[in-house]
Formats: sequence, C-alpha cells, structure tokens
Amino acid sequence: MKLKQLFWLLAIIIFNACSSEDRVSSSGESNTNDPDDPVSTNKPNILLIIADDMGLDATPGFSIDTSKPNMPQLEALMNSGVRFENVWSNPVCTPTRATILTGRYGLRTNVLSVGDVLSTNETSIFDLMNTNAPEYSHAVIGKWHLSTNPNHPTSMGVDYFAGLLAGGVQSYTSWNLTENGETNNTTEYATTKFTDLAIDWVDTQTQPWFLWLAYNAPHTPFHLPPGAESNLPTDTASIEANPLPYYQAMIEAMDFEIGRLLDSMTQVERDNTVVIFVGDNGTPSEVVQEYSSNRAKGSIYQGGINVPMVISGKNVSRANQADYSLINTTDLYATIADISGAGISNSRDSHSFLQTLMSSNFEGREFIYSEKYNVQTQGVDYTIRNSTHKYIYFNNGNEALFNLSANPIEFPNLLNANQLPLNAANSAAKNSLIEEVSIIRQN
Repeated sequence: MKLKQLFWLLAIIIFNACSSEDRVSSSGESNTNDPDDPVSTNKPNILLIIADDMGLDATPGFSIDTSKPNMPQLEALMNSGVRFENVWSNPVCTPTRATILTGRYGLRTNVLSVGDVLSTNETSIFDLMNTNAPEYSHAVIGKWHLSTNPNHPTSMGVDYFAGLLAGGVQSYTSWNLTENGETNNTTEYATTKFTDLAIDWVDTQTQPWFLWLAYNAPHTPFHLPPGAESNLPTDTASIEANPLPYYQAMIEAMDFEIGRLLDSMTQVERDNTVVIFVGDNGTPSEVVQEYSSNRAKGSIYQGGINVPMVISGKNVSRANQADYSLINTTDLYATIADISGAGISNSRDSHSFLQTLMSSNFEGREFIYSEKYNVQTQGVDYTIRNSTHKYIYFNNGNEALFNLSANPIEFPNLLNANQLPLNAANSAAKNSLIEEVSIIRQN
C-alpha cells in the first residue's frame, strides 16, 4: 500500500475512533439509548450549509481585503475550526451543486450550465450513504436547482426534501415551496423558512443525520431582510443604485439563521455535529469587490470560482487555522463519505481531505480544475491550477497563464505579447498544467 493511502486510512480510523469513544460513558456503558440524548452515537452528524453567490470578497476571515458583512456565527466556526483558502467550485450554481452531489466534474455528468438536469443514473452522496451507511437519515432543505421535477431529489436518494426547485425567487417573501412532492406558494421569508424546516427536521431525528441546507441567500433579488437593523431605503431605485449593503444585509440575516439552527440543538447534539460551510460560486458582478466585475460569478477567474469553506465541530482538532490545500467542490463527496463511514475507493474526481481537519501535514491534490459552458462559442472554457500557477483555455482559442503566488488577482496574463517569452519556471508550469488538464478531460 502506498504511503499516501496509509495516511488516508489512518485519518479515517482516527476520525471514527474519536467518535466511537463518545458513545461510552466513564462507567463503560453505552449512552446511545438515552431517550433524552438520541444522537449520542458513534457516528457524527453532518451539517452542510451552502451559501448562494458568496465569494471570498464577501466572507469575513478570508484573504481578500474588502468591506465585509458581520457574521459572528461563521466567525465562531472559524475560531473553532479550519477555513480553507484554495477551494474551487464551478462559476455558477447548478454545476457546483452537481459536483458536490456526485463527486464528478460536469464534463462527465453533462451538468455545465445553469438549469442543466442531473441524470438520476448518477450515484449521489445520498445513494452512497443509503448503501454503505444506512444508519444515517438525511435531508435536503433549501435550493435544489438540479431539476424542476418535484420528485427529482427523491430519485437521487434523498430521504426528505423541502425547498426551492428553481435557481432563484422573484421575491423572498412570495415563492414556491416544494415539500413531499407538492409545490405551494409561501409568503414566509425564505432564509427563515429554510431554517425553520431544518430545525423541525433535526429535532425529530433519533439516529445519525446528514443535512444538506442550501440557502438561496444572498442570491438576487437584493433587498433589506425583515428585521434588519438598518436605515437603508427599501425602494428599487435605491437598491439598484447601491446594492452592496443590501447584499451584505442578506448575508448577515443568513448568519443569524445559522446561529438559530445551531442554538436549537442540545449541547450533546451540537458537539456531535460536523459543520461544513461553503459558497457555491463567486460574488455577482453587481456587488463584487476587489475582482473586476467581468471576473466575478459566471467566470472561471478567481472571482468566479475561488469560494469560502469553513469546517468545525466533531473531531475537528485544528482551531482558528487557515488551510491552503488545493480542494475541488467534488471533494466534498468523498470527504462526507469518509466522515459518515460510507467511504469510496479511488474516485476519479473526488478526493477526501478528511486529514486536513486533524493535521496541517496534508499531502493532497497537486491540481484543481473548473469549467463552464460558453454560450457565445458553444463550447467549454476550462481552467486548472497547481500551488503557484493557473492556466485557462477559452473555447475561442485564447489562453491565459497566471502566477497566483505573485499575483492572486490574476494580473498580468503571462501569455500576453508584452509578457513573452516565458521564463523557464513559467514555461514549465504551463506545460505541466496543460498535460494534466488533458488527462482530466479524457472521458
């Protein structure tokens, strides 16, 4: 067995061994049957929280130095856990969600654009847990955006779905809620409603659980949330003229709701829960900071695909640390599988980063990859990076190369005429990246 594989195996053993210790009291008796403490099991609960359209520039604690919303709940998770600086998603909602759900790149699932439908032939993380970790109950609450068929979540193995099938709402206080295959209009504020549903579902669980909680905040339409402490005007013209404070207020409302969910749990349940917070793509161009507006959501530049991720909770022994491992959103599939004990073997596109929750000595990916369907050229733009350099291929034949270690905002393009010829280090990096991306894109 290779040394790297031994590290993986050891990490999984340690993680699950730590969980197993908690089910035995000091007297040596199991407490799993305590009716007042139904979730004190040897398996940790898993809470995956997905924020919609929230890049590094919009997230406290990350390296892009801009105006930030007030997020005490997320910052508390950072203080007790790990924040990940080099996570890549896809540049828009649907493909990223498909990567998390299947652990596979869009070039393999054919989910490359907003509104693409994910085939039910794909093996979802829920399918995997149903087979390999059947003791877990699970739910998806919030935004789905992988099909408008109300039965699609069930077909993907989800026990319980309640939320939004579409990519967004025209109003956060008048939208269509789908639950148990039925869709009805609701006037409850979406961010609050999803939290209420999550609280109710968690409260009924008597075995280990996995909750995929996908807020549609802070996706458009920008607005001032109910109860926000602000003197901002609420008319459309004012919001359009200066959308940033409204966008940030929506994030702050989401943070409050995350706190409400966590506070609803018993201390034992909370202590037995791993919390994963991640953005699904970068910040929209109307409110992006630091990055150029044409290099925000929807682009494969850093502003579109470099997203925040924070993990805290059960068996996360690193506290208040930044991690710079290269991670794809596909990797959440394998990592959640490892946390639950439903592990997978040598997935092509999904690699567990479980070890990072316990150690900074993680030998993970050498490369991460992202892609988008380009409507104008009717083809796929794609990008790849290593620890220092990033290469982009545009379907119109243009290319870009950046030294991110020197210029994280991606200026200048080293393939521009005024930057050529490449020096030896940059030339070697380009060749290595092109070779690796050609391997990835071989179906």
